[in-house]
Amino acid sequence: MSYRIVLRAAALLMAAAAASTLHAATPGATPAPSALHATTVGTLSVERHGTAGRPVILIPGLAGGPWVWTDTIADLDKSHVVYAVTLAGFNGTTAPSADGNWMDRADASLAEFIQKNHLDKPILVGHSLGGTLALRFAGRHPDLTGGVVAVDGLPIFPGMERVSPEQRAAIAAQLKAKTEGATPDEFKAQQLAYMQTVGTLDPKTAERVAPLNARSDQKAVARYMAEDAGADYRPELKAAKAPILEITAYSEKDAQMGPMKITQEQKVAYYSALLADAPNARVIALAPSRHYVMLDQPAAFGKALNDFIEAH
Repeated sequence: MSYRIVLRAAALLMAAAAASTLHAATPGATPAPSALHATTVGTLSVERHGTAGRPVILIPGLAGGPWVWTDTIADLDKSHVVYAVTLAGFNGTTAPSADGNWMDRADASLAEFIQKNHLDKPILVGHSLGGTLALRFAGRHPDLTGGVVAVDGLPIFPGMERVSPEQRAAIAAQLKAKTEGATPDEFKAQQLAYMQTVGTLDPKTAERVAPLNARSDQKAVARYMAEDAGADYRPELKAAKAPILEITAYSEKDAQMGPMKITQEQKVAYYSALLADAPNARVIALAPSRHYVMLDQPAAFGKALNDFIEAH
């Protein structure tokens, strides 16, 4: 993959981030089920749903909130204690201070939450950026993790494995600057365009989800996005003990557009290669779907998640 193609791929991530940073009203929003309890630990806000059963922690992607997991929470909280996490700065929460690496701080906050609440090897379920956080957590805290389901989230942003660490850092810096410098009108246009072309196959879902992401702080989204785009957490997966399920999206129509055509099998193989350092990882694709797999294929996603939890 050429440096130009990597830049184009990274630009998609930037568009997602930039598109998600409007401070707009959210008409037609679908709220997550009412939480039984809410708390804050470090740079995480956490809602609890359900009263008994194996703990499951849900981590949304860039600019997301508990609303991403509405159907998942409603399905799981009957037989599990479900914790829906929000990263500081997302979904209307206050952004962290500028100190340190924010992914590191989210990781430390998650470890603190699990230990304080004496959770016995919870299952971590993360979408996109949340999937990346869950994967690296499994490597850094193998004894605190019972299993990971990553939904289109990887230890390195696709394409970035083909460039040097210095190039990744440069791309991340460019994306951060462009995201922070975009005008509100540009954010608004990018937000809807991203959801319509990359986020979901359903136009109505795109219109509903776009303003929900808009609750997030622009600079926070830019910061998390840049840290994600510039990082390579693959070596850390070698220490992971927990089973890992990677669920990737696949749309044949999308895959046949543009210069790089790829089959579902080829995409699964590519994602498997990026997870090769994990001792116990498996990749499946749910089709047809785009990046928000749980919204495009809620029944298939729910079955895959429940099957994984029951098996582990």
